[in-house]
Amino acid sequence: MSRPVFYEYWRSSAAYRVRIALKLKGVDYESRPVDLREGEQRSSNFLAMNPQGLVPMLEIDGHRLTQSLAIIGYLDARFPNQPLIPASAAERALVVAMAMIVACDIHPLNNLRVLQYLKNELGHSQDEADAWYRHWISEGLAALEAMARPSAGKFLFGDAPTGADVCLVPQLYNARRFNVPLDDYPTLLRAEENANKLDGFAAAHPDRQQVPA
Repeated sequence: MSRPVFYEYWRSSAAYRVRIALKLKGVDYESRPVDLREGEQRSSNFLAMNPQGLVPMLEIDGHRLTQSLAIIGYLDARFPNQPLIPASAAERALVVAMAMIVACDIHPLNNLRVLQYLKNELGHSQDEADAWYRHWISEGLAALEAMARPSAGKFLFGDAPTGADVCLVPQLYNARRFNVPLDDYPTLLRAEENANKLDGFAAAHPDRQQVPA
């Protein structure tokens, strides 16, 4: 297998998720930063590879994969060590649902292009955009806390990390950047603390990535 190429931005939470999965799986890859601040994701070269113009994108096994959950699913099937999705149908559905609370219900409402649209096209102030962010992330985290609590152990589901934790950790990183109170989510905080003790999570942290000058 040729070395996979990972197109990412250091602070993108979607890219952060995939970085965690790559590192948990022990996949050696080449990182190619795409500077979202400079609009490199909208360049003709990048759009020719990924028409949606978003990160992350992973070139692997002759494929160009997009969408973080789809990439994580591919990696879980391709590299069965450190499984991130349970085999049981019911357990799989629960873990995927928890991951989707973050990836489908929280993150899309709060990513860079949405916040920029609120301010630039709709004329909202920075304070209003921040209030929007805090509202949706607090609503989503409260639901995730309630959903995770019955089956949680050291992590959101049992005592080993799953795709739910892979999505959770980057979202809590972003929540702190926007000063979102987190004390009401002890189950989530316990899972995050245990996840960040693992090398795969720690090595994927934004502070340990290549930051564009």
